[in-house]
Amino acid sequence: MRNIAIVDTYATSRRLAQKFREAGFACVRVQSSEETPAFYRSSPFNPDDFAANIVHSGSLHETLGKLAAFQPVAVIAGGETGVELADALSEALGLLSNGTRLSSARRNKYTMIETVRAAGLRAAEQLLIGSKGQLQRWHEQIGGRIVVKPARSAASDGVHFCDSPEEAVAAYEELLGKENILSESNEAVVAQEYLVGTEYFLNTVSRAGRMHVCDIWRTVRADVNGIPDLLAGFYIVPVEGAVQEKLISYATASLDALGIEYGPAHIEIKMTPDGPCLVEVGARVGGADSPYYAELATGESQLNWSVDAYTDPERFDARCSEPYRMRQHFASVVMMSPSKGTLRSYPFMSRVEQLESLYDIRPTVNPGDPITYSVDDTSSPMTVNLMHRSEGIVMRDMATLRYLDGPAFYDIV
Repeated sequence: MRNIAIVDTYATSRRLAQKFREAGFACVRVQSSEETPAFYRSSPFNPDDFAANIVHSGSLHETLGKLAAFQPVAVIAGGETGVELADALSEALGLLSNGTRLSSARRNKYTMIETVRAAGLRAAEQLLIGSKGQLQRWHEQIGGRIVVKPARSAASDGVHFCDSPEEAVAAYEELLGKENILSESNEAVVAQEYLVGTEYFLNTVSRAGRMHVCDIWRTVRADVNGIPDLLAGFYIVPVEGAVQEKLISYATASLDALGIEYGPAHIEIKMTPDGPCLVEVGARVGGADSPYYAELATGESQLNWSVDAYTDPERFDARCSEPYRMRQHFASVVMMSPSKGTLRSYPFMSRVEQLESLYDIRPTVNPGDPITYSVDDTSSPMTVNLMHRSEGIVMRDMATLRYLDGPAFYDIV
């Protein structure tokens, strides 16, 4: 049996291993740290999905020795924390690899943006914070709202929107040295200009520098619980269009700048009045189950294309330039709790269950569980997914959910 090694795959990226197994490959799991990061502790992996689980103790030589015994044909990052180790292992084994030269730029948000800027692309003004005084002076110079966030983390962990230098300094002091959701200490904190515009994300797969766009999603944002840009949902859009052309061109140039020539990537871009501008790139499959949603909507996904990129290059090359086609319209709506306490019930759940385009309901907080304010990507009590052949029906039901979602939607003690 031919083997594929996947670094740091947890339940959030479980479908990647499934696709490789369906294609006739066994999967070997590599864990980049001895302790499971906090972000993944509630979604551990299924050992039955893998022929072996190799835990990296810090010695690349030792991990290479264990992995080489399986003669993998590819090494792929399953999650954000696995990017750098996947680069190192694939390069050392002489497999298809993005290499290690730009590994840090693919993980460190400050280095990432500077690398994109050096390639001549529009990039956010930013500061690698060295002191409180430096941050205060920089914010005074920039003016208006800025974003303060960890240099290395994931999702919206630690992201602060700051309207004054005093708020920015407080955010910096809160983040510096704190353990983030990836169980890493925030050794560096970045301040960036606040980008005005609609945020999109693209899931792509590349082979030898040729990029295929698997799906494009437009995000919906809301000002909730003091967070001005909280993710309220996202929906898939066609690959064709004037905005999409700009997004794809910018995404292609960004991947080139960051040296992502092989494998999946998740690219978040703000479409500002001055054109597209990078938020960040992940050199791994998209999160929030978006590849699975894309497969429901288009018939294929980043998961299928990743399998082809590493195991069937002729098929990948022959179809790389083919655009995806919309078979269904799909939207994922993030519900947002306005309070905290203990959830007694969802009084209007029956209204949700009656939505014409309802695909599924994914609660993370059930009656009897503690519930808290929704302030980031990890604190939503429920996600509702919609799918229908009619875009109008999906958009209507998205609006209905936004109407329902509020204090009365939650019976909280």
